[in-house]
Amino acid sequence: MSIEQDKLKNIIEAALLAVAHPMSVEQLMKLFDDDARPSANAIKDTLRQLQNDCDGRGVELKEVASGFRYQARQEYSQWLSRLWEERPAKYSRAALETLALIAYRQPVTRAEIEDVRGVGVSSSIVKTLIEREWIRVVGHRDVPGRPALYATTKQFLDYFNMKSLEELPTLSEIKDLEELNPQLDLPDPDEEKVENETTTDQTLTGQIEEQTQNEVDDELDDVHTESNQETFYAQVESTEEEIEALEQSESAEPQSSNEEKIITEQATTEQSESSLPATDESTPSD
Repeated sequence: MSIEQDKLKNIIEAALLAVAHPMSVEQLMKLFDDDARPSANAIKDTLRQLQNDCDGRGVELKEVASGFRYQARQEYSQWLSRLWEERPAKYSRAALETLALIAYRQPVTRAEIEDVRGVGVSSSIVKTLIEREWIRVVGHRDVPGRPALYATTKQFLDYFNMKSLEELPTLSEIKDLEELNPQLDLPDPDEEKVENETTTDQTLTGQIEEQTQNEVDDELDDVHTESNQETFYAQVESTEEEIEALEQSESAEPQSSNEEKIITEQATTEQSESSLPATDESTPSD
């Protein structure tokens, strides 16, 4: 039992529009039962017909590494980009250079990339490319330390509308970086180095300013606390002074009383002595 060509064409077209990822010929064949499954050549012929049907339309049936997919044509991107408020992520020159070296020299280690670029490769760049599923670890170099070997993925080819690495432009086709920078809006390597240093300085400055501000806030809190404490301490000190003055006053009274007692006793003694009769010290002779 075979399926009519028109129906086969409609089924494949519907399947490609229903999924959000490319589909290979093998995946399209699995859509049918065993007794009605078309051959691989029949699927490929149908796909070519669908590609021809897209001529002159805003969409195209594109073959990439993972299979076939419908997508909008590149020339309409400036209008379609307005459908999304969130802008696509922009990648630094260092990230794009790292990705290009992996694509052209794969499999390659991180140290080999750094030798070509002349600068270190940030761990965040490698992490970002892995998270985007553009590169992956395919093995380890048999040298001391066994560094990881990086290579591109099918997702990398899908994203850049390529079926295989053979579609990468040759080195002779690549324009001079002086002409490529304005098109890709990439900074000059020296400017990027200065910019990175400036960014680092700004980050450090920001951290210092934030730390300083926190210290100022803490000092202000301390000032308010110290102000309250000073008021409390002033009250305590005033109270202590009053208590000390009172104690001095109380201790002074007994001392004055003792002095008065001593003076009174001395006066009494003198008065008693003056009231005694005079005694003749000379003894009369017989």
